[in-house]
Amino acid sequence: MKIGIIREGKNPPDKRVAFTPSQLKEILAIYGDQISFEVQSSEVRTIVDQEYLDEGIAVVEDVSTCDVLFGVKEVRIDQLIPEKTYFFFSHTMKKQPYNRKLLQAVLEKNIRLIDYEVLKDEFGNRVVAFGRWAGIVGSYNAFWTYGKKTALFELRRAHECYDLEELDQELTKVQLPPIKIAITGTGRVAKGAAEVLEKLQIKQVSIEEFLFHYYEEPVFVMLKTEDYNRRKSDGGYDRREFYDYPERYESHFQKFTEVAEILIAAAYWDPEAPRLFELSDIASDDFQISVIADISCDVNGSVPTTIKSSTIVDPVFDIDRQTGTAIPAFGSQTSISVMAIDNLPCELPREASREFGLQLSKWIIPELLKESSAMLERATIARDGDLTLEFMYLSDFVGGDD
Repeated sequence: MKIGIIREGKNPPDKRVAFTPSQLKEILAIYGDQISFEVQSSEVRTIVDQEYLDEGIAVVEDVSTCDVLFGVKEVRIDQLIPEKTYFFFSHTMKKQPYNRKLLQAVLEKNIRLIDYEVLKDEFGNRVVAFGRWAGIVGSYNAFWTYGKKTALFELRRAHECYDLEELDQELTKVQLPPIKIAITGTGRVAKGAAEVLEKLQIKQVSIEEFLFHYYEEPVFVMLKTEDYNRRKSDGGYDRREFYDYPERYESHFQKFTEVAEILIAAAYWDPEAPRLFELSDIASDDFQISVIADISCDVNGSVPTTIKSSTIVDPVFDIDRQTGTAIPAFGSQTSISVMAIDNLPCELPREASREFGLQLSKWIIPELLKESSAMLERATIARDGDLTLEFMYLSDFVGGDD
C-alpha cells in the first residue's frame, strides 16, 4: 500500500500535516514490508520538505500513484484525484452548504471519503481530533484579548510562538485582577482550555462558589450541559433526553453572565439546543461578560455574539451592547470583545500535527492494513460514486444546488 501525505490547498493556507517525519519513520520500522510513503512537496507546511528527506521519506510533487491520501482540511475540488481513498475533515455531515460541491465532486470522481470526525472506537469515542489544541490556543487567545482590552499586559500572538514551550513562556506575563472565568464543556476542547488556566495557577471553584463567593484572586468554573440547561416543562434534566430531544430544554445561563467577566465557550452545540443567551441580553447592566473566546465558533449558534467568524490575521471583533452589531476590535470600553477563530490549531501547527499523527499512527494505520475494518467502514461517507448507508441522509443535500 502506497500512502501519500498531501499538501494543504485551502486559502488561507493551513500549515498542519497528518504525520511528522519521525512518525512516518517509526511506522515504516513496524510495517515497512506492507506500506510505503510519499510526501507531497509544500512551501507552506510547518514541517518543511527537508525534514522529511532527512528521515529518508520520499518527497514528490505528484502523488497520483498513491492508493491512500491523508490531508487535514477539505481538499480543493481541482486537486481531488479520482478513484483514491482520502482521509480529511470534509465538513459535510451537517450539510454545510459551502462544501456541497466538494461532496458532489467526491461522488463524481468515485472517491472513498473517510472523515476524521467519524473515526470512533467501539464505544463511540472519537480517536483522532485536534480538539485539545483548539482549546489550548483558544484559551490563550482569551487572555491575549483580555490583555489588549484592559491594557494590563501584552502577549505575543499564539502563531508567533514556535511551540507550546514558547507559548507557556508568554503566559508568565499574564497579570489578572480578581475576575471570574467560565468555561462551557467538559470534552477535549474544554480540557485543553483548562490546561492554560491551570498553568496560570487560576483556582477552579464550584458553581455555588463561583456564583456567590467573593475572591481576591481570579477563579474559574467548568460547566457541564446540565449546569446551564433545564427542561422547559419542570426544570429538570436528563442527559439522554437532552441529547436526543434538545428542543425540550431552555438555557438558564444568565446567572453566570452576571458574575463572569470572561467566557470561554468550548462545548459542542446542537442547532436544536438552546443558545447560552440571546443577543438582546447583552444590553442589560447585569451582563458582566466583556471578553468571549468562542472556540466552538458556531456562527449565530450557541454564543449569539458570534455573528461571524474571525481569522488568525484579524482575530477579534467587538459587539456593541446596544445594537448587537460588529464594530472594530477594542473600539469601545463597554463593548464585548469576541475571539471566534475557526481554525485555532493552525496557530500551533507543529504541536498539533505531532499529536494528530500520534493518534493516526495508533488507531488508523493498523486499521488500514486489515482486510476489513469496522472503524473505517463506519467513517466512510462515500464510496464508488455513492453515499454509504449511514450517510444516505445527505442525498437531498448532494442533490441540491447552491
